[in-house]
Parts: sequence; structure tokens; C-alpha cells
Amino acid sequence: MKARSPIHEIVAYRELLWMLVWRDIRVRYKHSLLGAAWAIIPPLATTLVFVAVFCHALKVPARALTGYEQVPYPLFALAGVVPWTYFAAALSGAVGCLVVNRPLLTKIRFPREVFPFAAVGSAMVDFCVAAIAFAGVAGWYAWRGEWVIQPSWALAFLPLIVLVQTTLLAGLALLLAMGNAFYRDIGFILRSMLPLLMFVTNVVYDFSGLGPRWRVIANLNPLTPIIAAYRQCLLAGRFPDALTFSYAAGVALLTLVVGWAWYHRAEHAFAEIA
Repeated sequence: MKARSPIHEIVAYRELLWMLVWRDIRVRYKHSLLGAAWAIIPPLATTLVFVAVFCHALKVPARALTGYEQVPYPLFALAGVVPWTYFAAALSGAVGCLVVNRPLLTKIRFPREVFPFAAVGSAMVDFCVAAIAFAGVAGWYAWRGEWVIQPSWALAFLPLIVLVQTTLLAGLALLLAMGNAFYRDIGFILRSMLPLLMFVTNVVYDFSGLGPRWRVIANLNPLTPIIAAYRQCLLAGRFPDALTFSYAAGVALLTLVVGWAWYHRAEHAFAEIA
């Protein structure tokens, strides 16, 4: 019998993947009074903190933070915090998924990729809920006349941006889950680096004020062009920068291909070491 490719394996076990996604969501909100509201509260709270620090405590002009003429800073920050929260939640869930699910690894045969992919999938559900909250905040600013909605064909580009970010997350999730199964230090490193990574990415401020050399360095982080792409489509009504976004898409695809190949090669040892 001809062996199936890893992609065909995932398609064949897609029902198991969905089951794990919903299991993660149910466990996350079990015995929670606010339920799915916790997908909205963290990005809103993070945005309010940065508004208080930059706009009220430090008195930084909104134009210097956003790079846009007529975009309220809270809306600009939330447009970065929502995809960042998706990024952080997906990787935090993926890094320990093999260790947590070790009993399943030793009992039945199925593609082990479902665990990191399920972590990304459950984070995406929260991302979609938070995106609805962003739409509500944007509508509120438009109703108050503080921001003008820019209807444009660029909005049709949003699914591709989400796809590129999800591709990057899937590749990183495979690498982190595999690495943490062999070396638990990976989980500690990730938890230490995520707060720092937020400040070297354009999550709560724009990099347009940097010099050309520093902008090139900043854009080497593929998440920077991805977050910029969200803002360009949502806030400015224009398509993302072709060069930087193509670079991010290329890095995302390469990360997934390399991560999946490496993961597939090492999965036979997961049950022994996880």
C-alpha cells in the first residue's frame, strides 16, 4: 500500500483535528463566567495600557506613534494587538502540546501534527472573536467622526494576510512543539522572549520614523510586515507593501515546509521523550 503524504494524512484525520480544537476551547473556558469574552478582554486591556502610557503619561503625539494623519491611536494599537495576541496564544499553546498529550501519543496511530495545528486552530477562534471586537471599536470611532472608514478592494486582501500569518504560526508551532519535546528549555525561552518580541515588532507603534537601514532590519521579522499589512488594509484602505509582504509570505511558507519535514522525521521518537 502506497504511503500517504503528511498533507493527505492531515486531511484524512481532519475530524480529529477539529475535535482537538474544540476540546482546547472547551477546556480554556470551562467554569468561566465570562466565557468567550476572555478572547476580547486581553487585547482590549493591553491596548488601554499602551494608550495610558504613550498618550497620557508620556504625551507622545498620535501621529508619531501611528504614522497616519487621522487614525486614533487606540484603533491603531488594537489593529496590532489583535494579530499579536493570535501569534502569542498559538505559540504558547503549541510549545507544550506534545508533553500534555503524551498519553495519546503512545496509544493510537494518527498524524502527530494534529496537536500543534490544533493549538493554532483554537487560537484562531479567539482571533476571530477579537476581530469582531475590533470591528466594533472601529465602528464606534467612525460614528464619533474621529476616523473615516476607507471602503476599498484592499479589504478583500485580508483573508490572504490571515493565511500568511497562520502559515507562519503553523510552521513555528511544529518547530516549537518538537523542540520542547526534546528540550524543555524551549518552553521557558519562549515565555521569556514573547514579551520582548512584542516591543521589537510594530505592535503598538509604527516603524515609519526609523531610518532606511533600521526599517530593513525591523522587516526581517516576518511578523512586522504582516501586522503592517493588516493596518494598511483596515485603516488606510490600501494594499500591503508588495515587497515586504511577499518576503513575509516566503518566510512563512519556508518555515512551514522546513518545520513539517523536520517534525515528520522526528515524530517516531515523540512517545519516548515527550
